[in-house]
Amino acid sequence: MVYFYVEFWVYGIVHAYIAVEIFFPPKFCRSHMRKKYESEPWFQERLLSNCISVKDVLKFAITKPLESLLDTKCSASSFRIRLTYTHKRASKNSVEGSRECKRRKTGTENGLHNVNDEPVVADEDGSVYSSIEANASMERSLNGLQDQDPSKQFGFPVEKVSEPCHLVYLCYRTHVYLCGRYLKYSRNVSQTRWIIDEERMGEASVEEIIGSNALPVFQGDNYKFHAAGREDIDVRMLGSGRPFLLEIQNARQVPSESIVKEIESKINGLENKLVGVKNLKVVDSQGWSLMREGEAEKQKQYCALVWISRPLEDEDLQSISLLNEMKILQRTPVRVLHRRSPLEREKIIHWMKIERIAGSTQYFLLHLCTQAGTYIKEFVHGDLGRTQPSVGSILGCRAEILQLDVTDVKMDCF
Repeated sequence: MVYFYVEFWVYGIVHAYIAVEIFFPPKFCRSHMRKKYESEPWFQERLLSNCISVKDVLKFAITKPLESLLDTKCSASSFRIRLTYTHKRASKNSVEGSRECKRRKTGTENGLHNVNDEPVVADEDGSVYSSIEANASMERSLNGLQDQDPSKQFGFPVEKVSEPCHLVYLCYRTHVYLCGRYLKYSRNVSQTRWIIDEERMGEASVEEIIGSNALPVFQGDNYKFHAAGREDIDVRMLGSGRPFLLEIQNARQVPSESIVKEIESKINGLENKLVGVKNLKVVDSQGWSLMREGEAEKQKQYCALVWISRPLEDEDLQSISLLNEMKILQRTPVRVLHRRSPLEREKIIHWMKIERIAGSTQYFLLHLCTQAGTYIKEFVHGDLGRTQPSVGSILGCRAEILQLDVTDVKMDCF
């Protein structure tokens, strides 16, 4: 008895792809034939080694009928139709072959449920098993049966089956990605939804503002937000914006460029003006790779409002501007020690420049460009000596950062 599933991938109505998985191990069928017929003159070992697998036979048998039924050709695409064929006797035997399979009760009407997007095997009592779990568990059991007679273990020859198999189909699309750059204009908006002890932090999040406006257009089931780094809730993201990917799960529509522009205009036209976006476009999974590759090498520019404990002098402007490609050592800041490992990190300050504020002698704007991952707040005040050197130690006085903006994230992608 055989359990298998078929994935039929369709792009519109022009392409499709089929994959077949056999639950029963063909090598034990061959082992049974070898033991039973090896003394027969017609039996040749090479016949078994060169024979076509059951998996390929099933694939060839089902491809043409499905191509005719769907009026399409077998090929790769993002839209998939999964056909899952099971038989209660095959499912029961395969599961009983190993006690290590974990049962998972479901309340589905058809008795078969897709768990974590994996094909499943249904048992008579309504329990289901991930076929990946069952295959792995079966493989562990079969490894210990290499020297045993498979006819005793699996009951060769198998009984004739008169009951029909059970078919369940599932239509879904692989993840679609909306990429671009976001800007955050508020100092009370987090990057992602932030809940502490059932209390919301901030008035909104970048994730929710972008996701809630994009998801209905894609008609997807859900979304996940990914960004090239993050800023604190009280830090604005200005300038060129921060690269992000919005992962749309099971999108039923992939909008055109003009519709994507409408999404961009809608977000940028929101009345509260908390978040903006630019350069929106739909990409495939390669966009994810591009963002991750560039993230480690990116440089970031900032503008910080700084106060020092003495009047600012002209020599301070010159001494700061001469410090290029300066290496600093930063121990994990006190404010994040509860969630970050206590490590010492070497970072690079590529350049700095001080801009005076008219009418003030102790307040100034510090413009700087740093390596990704630098803790800017701690670089200014020193974090009780945990960052060396710092702006305060360089100027020889106490320094405090009052406000911080990210003004540029230098990455090639998006």
